[in-house]
Amino acid sequence: MNAKANTPGTAQLARAKMNFLLHPYDYEAAGDDQKGVAAAHALGQPPERVYKTLMVEIDGRPACAVIPVAQSLSMKKVAACLGGKAAQMMPPDKAERLTGYRVGGISPFGQKRRVPTAIDASAQNQASIFINAGKRGLLLEIAPDDAARALQAGFAALCAE
Repeated sequence: MNAKANTPGTAQLARAKMNFLLHPYDYEAAGDDQKGVAAAHALGQPPERVYKTLMVEIDGRPACAVIPVAQSLSMKKVAACLGGKAAQMMPPDKAERLTGYRVGGISPFGQKRRVPTAIDASAQNQASIFINAGKRGLLLEIAPDDAARALQAGFAALCAE
């Protein structure tokens, strides 16, 4: 089930001998909160199986949250999960410099600098989830436990209610 490693994220997973499948789709620059839902529809997947990568700053330190595309991140929950008091979204230009990816193609895998990462606990209800592979128009499908292992991430309730 391994796929060709053509981004830093897929290369990281291939080196770690993680199983994943690549799913290309036609990327459209929809509104920020609609890109992931559009990707889910393009792949014929329910939005609860497709996850977005959000770069945040927790008490001024970079971190990464991976949540379902149709959900919103709870800043309080992500801060608490990763041992901080306050969180805010990272500015897009800073996220691009830190990760080495362009907004719309940020993957939690293969970032230039490893940061603390949390995955929404809802992922554990899925056999596999879809996450950005490292470029616009390319998602990868991976078992949630494999994603967590590759990212050294934990699962926690991260979404706003």
